[in-house]
Amino acid sequence: MRHCRVLHLHPLCKQIKMKNIYVRLCELSVLQIIFRNINIIYHMRIGISIVLRPASKRNCGVGCVKVWDISQPGSKTAVSELVCLQRDNYIRSCKLLPDGRTLIVGGEASTICIWDLGTPTPRIKAELTSSAPACYALAISPDSKVCFSCCSDGNIAVWDLHNQNLAIQTKESCIDISSDGTKLWTGGLDNTVRSWDLREGRQLQQHDFTSQIFSLGYCPTGEWLAVGMESSNVEVLHCSKPDKYQLHLHESCVLSLKFASCGKWFVSTGKDNLLNAWRTPYGASIFQSKESSSVLSCDISSDDKYIVTGSGDKKATVYEVIY
Repeated sequence: MRHCRVLHLHPLCKQIKMKNIYVRLCELSVLQIIFRNINIIYHMRIGISIVLRPASKRNCGVGCVKVWDISQPGSKTAVSELVCLQRDNYIRSCKLLPDGRTLIVGGEASTICIWDLGTPTPRIKAELTSSAPACYALAISPDSKVCFSCCSDGNIAVWDLHNQNLAIQTKESCIDISSDGTKLWTGGLDNTVRSWDLREGRQLQQHDFTSQIFSLGYCPTGEWLAVGMESSNVEVLHCSKPDKYQLHLHESCVLSLKFASCGKWFVSTGKDNLLNAWRTPYGASIFQSKESSSVLSCDISSDDKYIVTGSGDKKATVYEVIY
């Protein structure tokens, strides 16, 4: 078990390395966080994608989704296992809808599965069929009516979840949606980030970078966008002003990125085995944890109390954040 108390106040502070976590000690306290590793859950195969809801967690790997009860730390047995794809095909993303019973799963297959978890035995209630051979990422609109899937052919497909129909299609590699559901952000391997008006179906902005975009996240409470790149940099930019911050703690490509619901901090993970937490927007380091393998995915619970990561050595790690 690892503990980290962070007192962050002023940029003129010293940095102490305790095990694999960096602790910033400052003169006055603005933000206090206790960071604790509370559980490591082992998956049979590599953990690619994860999603959190209160009292439970879903962790995805090769061919299946496993459901775990995180209220019982140290548990070695999953509550249930959902076989979604063929056993040799990776699941790349899964999203749980706010109703707590609908799970959407995408991976190395042309179909995206919609699961009903509210029945005694979870079942597939619908499938979305794409022309692409794989789905790399998913995003859901706040009203749960629209699903965005990032496809292996470079397209983003927009699905009507009520009718299970394909609404629109555009080319990008990673996605996020604004909290009010009106704006979509997309990042591409062509080194660009674009914003889209979902009401009118048109592009609003384009931001050009010097590296391929592997991950991005839009701050739920403000105008900030964080972008994780193949070059190992994280850039935080204002959506309507020239303000920009460049963050350099990663040593390899940034594979995933997620904002806390409060918008005051966000986390990023990388091929360098690191989980970094940053202060919004200027990127002061809140904490850093080094895992034993590449950290492929991350998520934060809706109450900002838990962070969960999925890594390349077949495990998911749950961290507790106490303010």
